[in-house]
Amino acid sequence: MKFVHIADMHFDAPFTSLNSRENLGEKRRLEQRNAFKKVIDYIKEKNIEYLFIAGDLYEQEYVRKSTIDYITKQFKEIQDTKIFISPGNHDPYIKNSFYNTYEFGENVYIFNTSEIQKYEDENVNIYGMAFTEFYMQESNLGEIKLPYSSKLNILISHCDLDGSKDEEGFSYNPILESKLNSLGFDYIALGHIHKNNLENKNRIYYPGSMISLGFDELGSHGMIVGELTKEKFNIDFVELDDRKFEEIELDVSEIQSKEDLIEEILSLNLNEMNMYKVILVGKRNFEINTRKILKVISNDNILKIKDCTKLKFNIEELANQNNLKGIFIREVLKMYEDGLCTEQEFQKAIEIGLEAM
Repeated sequence: MKFVHIADMHFDAPFTSLNSRENLGEKRRLEQRNAFKKVIDYIKEKNIEYLFIAGDLYEQEYVRKSTIDYITKQFKEIQDTKIFISPGNHDPYIKNSFYNTYEFGENVYIFNTSEIQKYEDENVNIYGMAFTEFYMQESNLGEIKLPYSSKLNILISHCDLDGSKDEEGFSYNPILESKLNSLGFDYIALGHIHKNNLENKNRIYYPGSMISLGFDELGSHGMIVGELTKEKFNIDFVELDDRKFEEIELDVSEIQSKEDLIEEILSLNLNEMNMYKVILVGKRNFEINTRKILKVISNDNILKIKDCTKLKFNIEELANQNNLKGIFIREVLKMYEDGLCTEQEFQKAIEIGLEAM
């Protein structure tokens, strides 16, 4: 059997982290469609039999009917391909979800309960389940018992492999990889983690998000394509995102002014298709206001500037001086040690004060 495995498209995501540049969120939503169209074209060209979608196809909170119409239109382009969807925590199978109220087509099978369901095809059994709310504190994936069969056995699930609770105490279908591996599936198609794990040797795979949603998702994004029999197992990764998010470090130790820094940033060798976060490192010689610098940067590919520089001053040495600078340093240092200011506020106060002196 030949298959394509995708997950975490997040159609109609607001892309709030990209709002520093006008219309970039809208551009990324169009690029989502372009990536999805590439999947459909690949399936048609290669005569793929199965499409596995392991959750978070869209954003329940923001998705528009026009987007669902678009998805369905694409599904109709591959009517000979059987499509299986395992709803995730961002697109759960709930009462008012489009999964429950919209007709996606005869070739589309949507798992609709948090209990394990089984679809029996001629040469393959496909298992799956759905998020039926926006979190799932416990997983029942480990309860699956595979009967003896000459057929291939596939599992599709949106889950958190070896995961733990988030900051708010919620879990998202957590299960140990060792437990999942012991179930005996020929392939396990997962979603939820936005980075692929192609190095895995247990036939348990995340394809990652289909396009990057921001700077917390660096690297390549796309889909897993595979061919599988009882005797043969082969997978490959196909990139879908034409745009990458990258981070670049810039050492400011030899830069003497804001104007020089802006010129250095503008002289960086950047790929015009990609988006960049410039991380400033080293010891700074002047006060750096990243927000003001970003406003005057004319390169639209630079979305963020992060200041990770350190004070050039030797605080310990200055604090031991018996002069106005030493008194000032000791007073500010005491405030920091007493918890009256943050490290960033402490450094800023030192910097401004010493420059004024």
